Amino acid sequence: MIALVCDHGGFELMKSVRAHLDSRGCAYKDFGTFAPDSCDYPTVAKPAVAAIAAGECENGIFICGTGIGISIAANRSSDIRAALCTDTFMAEMARAHNDANVLVLGGRVVSDDDAIKIVDKFLDTGFSGEDRHKKRIELLSHVITRSH
Repeated sequence: MIALVCDHGGFELMKSVRAHLDSRGCAYKDFGTFAPDSCDYPTVAKPAVAAIAAGECENGIFICGTGIGISIAANRSSDIRAALCTDTFMAEMARAHNDANVLVLGGRVVSDDDAIKIVDKFLDTGFSGEDRHKKRIELLSHVITRSH
C-alpha cells in the first residue's frame, strides 16, 4: 500500500497522481490534504510517515509546492528514505541505489505528465541489492544528528 500525502502546494498534482494510481490498480491510503487551503507540510506528512514506519504502508508519494519542505519533514524519521525527484532517472536511481521508500514531487515544479512518468519509474524499479548500496544505506543509521 502506498501512503499519499500533500499540502496545498501539491493538491492539484496529487489529483493527477491519485487518478493514475487508480488506473494502475495500485492500493493507497490517502492522508490528504483534501482541500486547496493553506496547511503545514510537517503536520500533514506526520501521519503518512507514521504509517510507513509502522509497516501499514510499504512506501509513499509525498507532494508539496517544491518538494523540499515535505522531503525535509519526511526524512526526520529514520524509517524514511525520501527522494525528491524531478525526472525519471532520479526516480530510478532513488529506488535502485538508495532503496528510497518515499517519492517526493514538487507540485509547482513538475508537470502532470512528467510526474506520472516519474511515479511509474519509481514504482516499477526495485532496489538493486548490490552490496555497495546496502552498505551505504546501513551507514545512514550511523549519521550523527544534533539536537537543538
